[in-house]
Amino acid sequence: MSLDWIYYAISWILLAWHSAWDAIGIPATAALGTNWAWILAIIFLVVTVRVILFPIFVKQIKSQRAMQALQPQVKALQEKHKGDRETLQKEMMELYRKEKANPLMGCLPMFLQIPVFLGLFHVLRRLNPDPAKTNKDIYGWTVDQFNSASDARLFTAPIASKFGSTATELAQLGANGTTVKIMAGVLVLVMMGTTYLTSRQMILKTGWAEDPQQRMIQRLMLYGIPLSLLVSGAIFPIGVIIYWVTNNLFTLGQQQWVLRKFPPPVTATTKPGTSGRNGTQPTKSLFGRSKPAVAPPKPAAPKVAGPKPGAKPANPKKGRPAKRQG
Repeated sequence: MSLDWIYYAISWILLAWHSAWDAIGIPATAALGTNWAWILAIIFLVVTVRVILFPIFVKQIKSQRAMQALQPQVKALQEKHKGDRETLQKEMMELYRKEKANPLMGCLPMFLQIPVFLGLFHVLRRLNPDPAKTNKDIYGWTVDQFNSASDARLFTAPIASKFGSTATELAQLGANGTTVKIMAGVLVLVMMGTTYLTSRQMILKTGWAEDPQQRMIQRLMLYGIPLSLLVSGAIFPIGVIIYWVTNNLFTLGQQQWVLRKFPPPVTATTKPGTSGRNGTQPTKSLFGRSKPAVAPPKPAAPKVAGPKPGAKPANPKKGRPAKRQG
């Protein structure tokens, strides 16, 4: 199956945004050795894709809310059908169908962005300013647009270069190997960090799943994917890493907004006023870190009024000798 339609679509969006920034006066070559028009084109490629996928993202949040609300019923089914995995799976699928909850919806927005990522990766890999290269009209690009994108740089590092670029590739791009490795290395670390934060934000806000399979997926997204980027990031062009980091930052902001608009449901394990210490509800920061709950002040002991001057004591001490009458 040909993926040319994806490459044409990605190229068209990039060129449209580059033309827009060029039309409002963003120079092709600016200070600090950065071609801001192309950098902004990649950033707004993210914005375009995320705006298109926003309704699906909201459905993802609602589906995760439904899955979280069903956790007590899922746990009851696991206890009921312990040892009978086939019956358990059938009962759980029926429960999800009845309650209109989709376990796969949590990964759908990420999967839908994979073609965009692969398309950008393929397009940037084709960029090569070598004068001997004759095929410069890829996916609707003119020769001038091709040469402009091939020369685009971020702090003097070409956006088509990568941490693992060979000496031949660096020579064709006219790049300094040390500069490329420093820029790519820093961006890969930022990419790993922001990828971890996006997963951590969602898990801490929605809670860990009771279902072992769902919990395993959560752990994979939280730790496995960021660690895998340490290796795979070496083959990503700098322009692709810019896309990934921008996408993560967009996700952090979008998740924070949606999580505030659609707060997590209250379940049997998270009753209001009982999840924190001393019966208080802990608050959470931007990335879901729980802040210590403030214990309510202890009620003051009731004051006991003393006897009025000259009044007889209410409970005279026993065993006190009586006064003699003279």
